[in-house]
Amino acid sequence: MERRRRSEHMIAGDREAHSIAGTLGREVRLSRRKRGIRQLDLAAAVGLKQSRISAIERVVATGAPLVVWTRIGAALNRPLAVAFSRDLAPQPADAGHLDAQEFLLRMARATGRSATFELPTRPESPRYSVDACIRDDANRTLILNEIWNRFDDMGSATRSTDRKVAEAGTLAAVIGGDNPYRVASCWLLVDNAANRALVARYPEILNTRFPGSSFRWVRALSAGGPVPTEPGIAWFDVRAGRLIAMRRPSG
Repeated sequence: MERRRRSEHMIAGDREAHSIAGTLGREVRLSRRKRGIRQLDLAAAVGLKQSRISAIERVVATGAPLVVWTRIGAALNRPLAVAFSRDLAPQPADAGHLDAQEFLLRMARATGRSATFELPTRPESPRYSVDACIRDDANRTLILNEIWNRFDDMGSATRSTDRKVAEAGTLAAVIGGDNPYRVASCWLLVDNAANRALVARYPEILNTRFPGSSFRWVRALSAGGPVPTEPGIAWFDVRAGRLIAMRRPSG
């Protein structure tokens, strides 16, 4: 019969159980001796054999059920208190959005570019920021990437991006000096049913707003290719962790 491979959680759980059993076993021994109780008498009080109590105190019996520990605690007048700890890594409310931003930052590094997380285009109002700004020194271009899990107001989102592109022009001029950087922008839509329906419903709006080749934009972001001059749009597959060119239907 094929032996089942132990998962990392099984290994970590067993290790933690052994550590807890060791702590509890030592506490049982100290409390029993402090109270002048023999192992034999404690065993009789909780319905175990003396050898079992001995094994628990010597941390040999790590698999003692919870009821055994609660009985021992009651017999020693030290009730057992058990609770799960707080979440070690609570899930952020914007985890999906952060995953996409993390992906873009990694991709920028992989293509030899630098990137900024939540770049404020209006420093006096930090809440007006770009999800991920990629600086392409080879092509002297600032790439503003906006990630959309779902739209509440497409018109407002479009106006917001236009404003950020205009404001980023000041930063591009400062970076470039006598030869200012160009500002380019691309929307990344999380690939889900709601966004698919939106693309299918408003093809002319998207074709007009994003005339840049989606295929070239995907290549520019993921492989470091030339950055298109016109605004673009592409899909972001969260599960696969990749960008996908958008095939936009005609009106």
